Amino acid sequence: MNPGIVTDALLLPLDLQPLPADQVVAGTPATGYVELTETIGVWEHTPGTSTDVEADEVFVVLSGSAIVSFDDPALEPLELRAGSVARLTAGMRTVWTVTETLRKVYIAG
Repeated sequence: MNPGIVTDALLLPLDLQPLPADQVVAGTPATGYVELTETIGVWEHTPGTSTDVEADEVFVVLSGSAIVSFDDPALEPLELRAGSVARLTAGMRTVWTVTETLRKVYIAG
């Protein structure tokens, strides 16, 4: 995508792929993303529960809902919905329980 082009991030097509079996806790979640720049992108996770090891990022949820639980470090869960803003740091071990397809815009650090 060229700099300066404005797009509707809610309508941006993403190539969703099933998550690897070792990341799936429940359901059949799929994820996909598109990079808008080297550090900014749009990411989506369909309903289901999966684990992840995070990178440094700040994100804004555009649509959907989920709870992010933290295995390491032990932190209070985050309840995410449209408009939520969050920061994750590299190495955090998380569990994403997505109840409604979640789409976010992220800025990676």
